[in-house]
Amino acid sequence: MHGDRWWSAAQEESSRDEQGAVGCGGAAQKLNGVDTLLHRGEANPRTRSGIMGVELLDTTPDWERFRAVFEQASRKVLRLRQKVVMPTLPTASPRWVVDPDFNLDFHVRRARVPEPGTLRQVLDLAEIALQSPMDITRPLWSATLVEGLADGRAATILHLSHAVADGVGTVEMFAHIYNLERDVEVGELAPLPIPQDLSANDLMRMGINRLPMKITNSMLGLLGGAVHAVTNVVRDPAAAVSGVVDYALSTTRVSRPVADHSPLLRRRSLTSRSEAIDIVFADLHKAAKAAGGSINDVYLAGLCGALRYYHEALGMPIDTLPMAVPVNLRSDDDPAGGNRFAGINLAAPIGIADPERRIKAIRSQMTSKREERAIDMVGTIAPIASFLPDAVLESAASSVVNSDVQASNVPVYPGDTFIAGAKVLRHYGLGPLPGVAMMTVLVSRGGYVTVTTRYDRAAFVDDALWARCLLRGFDEILALGGEGRTVPASFADPETSSSNGSAAQ
Repeated sequence: MHGDRWWSAAQEESSRDEQGAVGCGGAAQKLNGVDTLLHRGEANPRTRSGIMGVELLDTTPDWERFRAVFEQASRKVLRLRQKVVMPTLPTASPRWVVDPDFNLDFHVRRARVPEPGTLRQVLDLAEIALQSPMDITRPLWSATLVEGLADGRAATILHLSHAVADGVGTVEMFAHIYNLERDVEVGELAPLPIPQDLSANDLMRMGINRLPMKITNSMLGLLGGAVHAVTNVVRDPAAAVSGVVDYALSTTRVSRPVADHSPLLRRRSLTSRSEAIDIVFADLHKAAKAAGGSINDVYLAGLCGALRYYHEALGMPIDTLPMAVPVNLRSDDDPAGGNRFAGINLAAPIGIADPERRIKAIRSQMTSKREERAIDMVGTIAPIASFLPDAVLESAASSVVNSDVQASNVPVYPGDTFIAGAKVLRHYGLGPLPGVAMMTVLVSRGGYVTVTTRYDRAAFVDDALWARCLLRGFDEILALGGEGRTVPASFADPETSSSNGSAAQ
């Protein structure tokens, strides 16, 4: 979609808020099963689901103007002023309610890094936030302006719980904080949302009062479903039986292990680190076109190449490892908030040395697994799993995570964007580590692609080696399309031994 038309659609979607009925762009007030699971996981460091965007800005915006941008956004996007109320007993679904004690100064913050003012320092600051629990009694987000970067630049750290939205939903939700031109004023503030006083006990009692009606509706729903199923069996018994069998077989394929775990990446800890690289979008597109794949295919192939080099350098080459790839399930009618994604499990072909063959192997798996009927199995069982006790839920989550690496791809805004008068030069995505050794996020924005790898330092023990392997893995992919090269963003270029520190522009 053209940048201006996409922008108009996103802003129109975010503006359809109705107080007391929707949260943001039509988002329901009740948390669905997946949202509830992600929210409950915030209390445990091993299931914490914070997601983060780190933006590099070309100049330092005025603080009052920056704060005003989020004041306006919090009035237009209701989810930014909503907190989660969990019922004392699980008689009702958790609810998003407008926080009567909302304090913008808690959510919009200011920090400063000392000299030399590098992206490395900003990412280290971001890691502290991601490793820390969010205050679940408040709206689940924060925006930090980081000053003191070299050459008068600044950065933003946008942090929110995965319960608020997935990556694609976040892009739509936050369209209000960006402009297509540098000098755009905030304008007259939108009306304040009406606060809602709803306690955990209130919500529990509401659920109890509605219990007879819920039971009746459930019984009618079951009866209607049974009648529908019997009718289908009578009309076409072979097709009905075949459908059940197909879904059962699909469930087995989706849930079973696809590859043995890497012996190098088994250990887990509570310490993590992120490394990032920059790529010109046109260079990656040329490589994808030359290899007959998509941007996502060459991204995954570059990551697999980096993992191959890392394993070989440590004397433990392997053919495959399990990799989870989230895929977007949103339709045009879905709201911006909440989560609508499923995970595809790949036997990542890191043992294939030839990059073109690797791309084709990845494309083949992605194509076939996208067609699985049970692709959204987690979403199906989430409403039931969300009622499990914390200890059981943690155990179940650890058994469900069958991957060593997760790799996400988030397209953001295609053209130049500005916040409070500052141009966004780069956008680095940092995701959670839900029991995996590494979470990798590709963000495409403003003509550039960034790849940020956040990893458990008990699994990846050599930071410098991984950084070199990351460059090498993506450089061999870019070579398919011409002379494009990967640029280190968070670490020194090993060829020049000079600290890059921040993205070149």
